[in-house]
Amino acid sequence: MCFSELAIGKIKAIRSFTACKVRFNMQTSAVAIENTKTGEITEAVYEHPFIVRLCHWVNAVALFVMVGSGLQIFRAFPSFGAKIPEKVLINWPKSLAIGGWLGGALQWHLTFMWIYIGTGTVYLGYQIFSGNYKQVLFLPRDIRGVWPMVRHYFFFGAKPRVREAYNSLQKHAYTSVVVLGVLSVATGFAIWKPIQFSWLAWMMGGFHYARLWHFIIMWAMLAFVFGHLVMVVLHGWNNFISMLTGWKKDPEYLAK
Repeated sequence: MCFSELAIGKIKAIRSFTACKVRFNMQTSAVAIENTKTGEITEAVYEHPFIVRLCHWVNAVALFVMVGSGLQIFRAFPSFGAKIPEKVLINWPKSLAIGGWLGGALQWHLTFMWIYIGTGTVYLGYQIFSGNYKQVLFLPRDIRGVWPMVRHYFFFGAKPRVREAYNSLQKHAYTSVVVLGVLSVATGFAIWKPIQFSWLAWMMGGFHYARLWHFIIMWAMLAFVFGHLVMVVLHGWNNFISMLTGWKKDPEYLAK
């Protein structure tokens, strides 16, 4: 590697070796590395700051544990109506849940809830105060670009030209999942502390409806995860590595 770190818009540090030359493009915030032996040029952009990557991976683990433990909690009362008579909505397999029993699942769920909230707060704070949100925020001008990307990802349609780090569908997905994250916390508090947050439960239609909304939001987030993984696979190895290192090699939006 011929560079050590790049911040969007400026270089913090560059380490150069005899086998390569490094050039920085101020207009695209890209580093170009030329191999002096082969003449091959590779461009790279520092696309994912450390805080974003850290929150991404920590929240991925937290979400996995919370879904698994949440389903174990749901197994204790797999319905959304009155307890008597109880009507089983879904008989979820115990092997696909975390916690072993209601008490164990609650311990897992409440522990990772605070990790989930903490990393989510750090992520939102960083995006807002750094201005990084501008590249992922879904705006009205992005609406017309959603369907062409859906057609490409899921129906093998032609790939639209890439002009930004995030396409319209990605912006829609990443903006929507933040909203879902906030709603998951709100509905979670309403069913965890229905007396203390009675006003919150009331806004959701009562305790039973708060449970229902919480359940629906969980599946909506799992649908996001599925779509996100499809995008990762279709965008290739460089895209995955960029979420580990921060650097994205030869991004499509730099292509002339």
